[in-house]
Amino acid sequence: MPSISFQMFSTRNWPVEETFSMLSELGIKEVEGFGPLFEDPAATRALMDQYGLSMPTAHFGFDLVESDPAKVIEIANTLGAHTVIVPYLMPEDRPTDRAGWQAFAARLAEAGKPIVAAGLTYGWHNHDFEFLPTADGCLPIEEIAAASDDIMFELDLAWIHVAGQDPVDWLNRYKGRVVVAHVKDRAAAGDNADEDGWADLGHGVIDYSRIVPALKETGVTRWVLEHDNPSDQRRFASRSFETVSKF
Repeated sequence: MPSISFQMFSTRNWPVEETFSMLSELGIKEVEGFGPLFEDPAATRALMDQYGLSMPTAHFGFDLVESDPAKVIEIANTLGAHTVIVPYLMPEDRPTDRAGWQAFAARLAEAGKPIVAAGLTYGWHNHDFEFLPTADGCLPIEEIAAASDDIMFELDLAWIHVAGQDPVDWLNRYKGRVVVAHVKDRAAAGDNADEDGWADLGHGVIDYSRIVPALKETGVTRWVLEHDNPSDQRRFASRSFETVSKF
C-alpha cells in the first residue's frame, strides 16, 4: 500500500483545524501543504502534531522558491517536509514557444539548486498546459524535464487526462522521476458544474484500472488525494479515501 496524502488546497474554503480533525477521524495520516499553511509554520506544525499528521510534501510558489530559497527550506524543515514542489505558473507568465519554455525551465532548474543542496527533493506539479503543444510544437513538460535531472515530478493524473493525454504513458516515460502522484477524478462532460467539473476519486470517468498498475510498476509510492473545488469536504475526503484504499 502506498502512502496516502491529502492536498490541503482541496479544502481551502474550510478552517484548517476542522479539516485536520476530519482527516484524523478518517484515518488519513499525511497532508500536502500550500501557501496559507506556511504563514505560521510553527503553529501549523503544532496543529499537525495535535492531530497525528505529517507533511512529507509541500507546494511552494515559484516566486518564493526563486527569490528566497532559504525561507522555503526553513519552512519545509519546520513542517517536516522533505519534498518541495513548484505547483503552477499563472497564465500570463507562461511562455508561448519552445525558446520561452527552455528559458523558464532553466530558471526552474537554477532555482532548485539550493533546495537540492539542502538535501530536499525538488519537483514540478503539472496542470494541463504543460501537455498542450505550443504553435511551434513544443511540449512544455518535455522542456522542464530536459532542464535538469534534479527536477522530479508530481504528476497530476487528472490534469493529464484533461489535456487529452494518457497518464499511463507519462508515468512510464518518466519512471524514476515521478516521486508523487495526484490521484483525482474528472466528472463526465457537463456534470458537477458547481465543482468545476471535478469528481471524487472513483466517482468520475478516469479509468484507474489501468493507472493503478502503472503507478505500482513505476514505483510511485506516495499518492495524494485532491479535488480542485469540492462542495463538501467530508464527502470528498471519505469517498476518495475509500476508493484509494481499495486500489
